[in-house]
Amino acid sequence: MNEQVKQIAARIRELREILDIPQEEVAKKVEVSLGEYQKYEQAEDDIPIGVLYGVAAELGVDPTELLTGEAPRMDEYTIVRGGNGVSVERYPGYAFTALAYNYKNRDMEPMIVTISPNDEAELVTHSGQEFNYVLEGAIKVVIRGREFVLKAGDSIYFNPELPHGQRAVTDVAKFLTIINE
Repeated sequence: MNEQVKQIAARIRELREILDIPQEEVAKKVEVSLGEYQKYEQAEDDIPIGVLYGVAAELGVDPTELLTGEAPRMDEYTIVRGGNGVSVERYPGYAFTALAYNYKNRDMEPMIVTISPNDEAELVTHSGQEFNYVLEGAIKVVIRGREFVLKAGDSIYFNPELPHGQRAVTDVAKFLTIINE
């Protein structure tokens, strides 16, 4: 596991212990088994972004605090200059850059996602709504077994409570995703 994942896991564990919330309670709230949750807290498995946001909600913090260790500060506007978002490598060949991490009480989470080809798109679920807009290359979006190939300039808006995932069709693909949870 990379150092960033270990730091996120440690922040979650520490905050949960400070709040005196049992692991079982958090696991139940984010709809994962206790064993799976314990692997996340011990940095034995990478935490899916939907689970990370669920844990943040259960612990009463902004996801930025779990990702960076710092609370968002801005409440009127925030500007993120090109290349200065909070970057997180989540899975091999998959990285995202949070673009509004310093804005308090966000209703949306805009991110740039960069992916490389992999065997299959890992299917995930989370609450809210999701929008993807392809910036470079082409991606395959899988939603509940249906596959859609999107090229630069194409977009999709969908219910992320349905099992879904994305993978690069070209060597590297980049898309803007906006998630409202």
